[in-house]
Amino acid sequence: MNLVVNGDAEAGPGGTAEPVPTVTGWKVVQGAPALIDYSLGGGYPTPADPGPERRGSRFFSGGDSPRTALLQDVALPAQGATGRAAVDAGRVRYAVTGWLGGYAAQEDGVRLSVEFRDSRGTPLALSVLGPVTAAERGGRTGLVERTAEAAVPPGARTARVLLVFTRTGSGTSNDGYADALSLTLSATGGRR
Repeated sequence: MNLVVNGDAEAGPGGTAEPVPTVTGWKVVQGAPALIDYSLGGGYPTPADPGPERRGSRFFSGGDSPRTALLQDVALPAQGATGRAAVDAGRVRYAVTGWLGGYAAQEDGVRLSVEFRDSRGTPLALSVLGPVTAAERGGRTGLVERTAEAAVPPGARTARVLLVFTRTGSGTSNDGYADALSLTLSATGGRR
């Protein structure tokens, strides 16, 4: 089960390149994100460009701010095969995945990070994906899959998911793009 709420940009306002004031499931902590339809065109990623095979109708972009940041704090399960007892025994792994990209040869990009925290909010572990460079995209507009996995650190109770879009070049558009963001847990069944 994906623990990220609205990791596919499908819920809430959006559809154009115009920034939105709120994003369902996320807290806008900086800038002005846009949730853009793949059908919009005009240089934005289209269904024909590299990206998730099973994509919805929209993706995240940095809007028109030099730096845009979206955040959500995810509570980890309390019970079950991936609950607190299993986490503390070192028997739970996580996988974080995101399709990240940008526009043509520009270096505008996006970074997805997941920081595991204990009950007091103290950081225990961090995974960072991206940004995907223009060279990694072959100078094309599109999104590339990035993933990381590791053991959930014992004592972890929440995961802070942070999506940061950065404009590096000139122009008004922040052309970092993201879609299909997920954080999943799995029980390993054994001991560390």
